[in-house]
Amino acid sequence: MFLVAALAAVTSQLTWGQEQPSSKTDAKVAKAELVPIGLKLPKPAFKGTPKHVPPGTRLEKPRGKPRPPFLAPSGSTNVAKGKRVSSSDEEPIIGELDLITDNDKEANEGCYVELGPGLQYVQINLKGDYKIDAVVLWHYHASARVYHDVVVRVSNDKDFITGVKTLFNNDHDNSAGLGIGKELEYWETYEGKLIDAKGVSARFIRLYSNGSTSDDQNHYTEVEVYGRPAK
Repeated sequence: MFLVAALAAVTSQLTWGQEQPSSKTDAKVAKAELVPIGLKLPKPAFKGTPKHVPPGTRLEKPRGKPRPPFLAPSGSTNVAKGKRVSSSDEEPIIGELDLITDNDKEANEGCYVELGPGLQYVQINLKGDYKIDAVVLWHYHASARVYHDVVVRVSNDKDFITGVKTLFNNDHDNSAGLGIGKELEYWETYEGKLIDAKGVSARFIRLYSNGSTSDDQNHYTEVEVYGRPAK
């Protein structure tokens, strides 16, 4: 009996060792499966970063070099391309809402939407549940400006009443009424703002802003959502 029990214990240890790879091995495999997303940037519209910082603005420090490629699981694509866009301002001052997902992010006339003043949002219906890896947005990058109260949220509820998750929030004083954000404000550039969504599952994405350092209007040139089908 003692010999049988000893052999069983040894066999169990050997089997366990074969079925349970080390955490280092898991990390290497996971890292090997990540690839750069197919993000194509528009042409720069201006050079350098403005030296004047508006009072009360909490800005990110400039990197001084191009943003490194964003890595995501293989198969992550722009699932927002061509998808329907709605907004708190259904009659934009300039442009049409479908410009936000038309895959044209250049800083040219006719490529952006201008919404009315105050807090406004745009919402994209992805037409399915996706694991979202990253969100990249361009408000308006033809000139240097900082947009206020930038908040990006996702949900499976089109009315954003239940299951809401916040991916980004730089509203430091809760003027948008969506909670105090920890992220910093930033200068608009041709690179856009890339937000790591960490694979969150959602069907709808809503993006807020509240005017900029240039004027009270809200602008959107393009929004890209990189993800994979959740099922």
